[in-house]
Amino acid sequence: MLLLTALGAVLVLTAVGRTWAEGVAPGMGGSRIAVRASGSRLTQLPTGMALVAMAAAVAVFAVRGRTRVLVGALTVLAGVGAVAGAVIGYTDTAGLHAVAAGQLALSSGRAEEITRTAWPWVALAGGLLLVAAGALTARFGSGWPAMGSRYEAPTRKAATGKAAGPADLWKALDRGEDPTG
Repeated sequence: MLLLTALGAVLVLTAVGRTWAEGVAPGMGGSRIAVRASGSRLTQLPTGMALVAMAAAVAVFAVRGRTRVLVGALTVLAGVGAVAGAVIGYTDTAGLHAVAAGQLALSSGRAEEITRTAWPWVALAGGLLLVAAGALTARFGSGWPAMGSRYEAPTRKAATGKAAGPADLWKALDRGEDPTG
């Protein structure tokens, strides 16, 4: 699960930093200006969802049982969001038009001869890996071993009134208690 989540998140985060769409914008005097838009310029959804999935992967180690199933469901939703963001970014032309307007220093601009790269598909593949990692966690996570109680905050027990012998002190240590009070 951790490997699938890490790989999916890396694919998504790498892809959104790359160019997803290219085109040309007609400038003044018949000039043509090349414009490019990265995945993060077209949509922020895949980036956010990859970060949510990475946080969920860390949370899996801190929770147990049914809560782990909820973390798995959250990872599935993050993966679906990354996939949706990749599809939105692949089909979006408004973002590339905005880049064209910015490069031309105009309030609006249009890009022409738009071409797409393969990077949205890489983000989509990463999102599908996140869905798979979340589904595995939701299905099998409740049975996975959890951190031991030694990582939890110690609790104090009331004194029993009888003197503790050496065997009782060792048993207290084994339970993770501080027998010295």
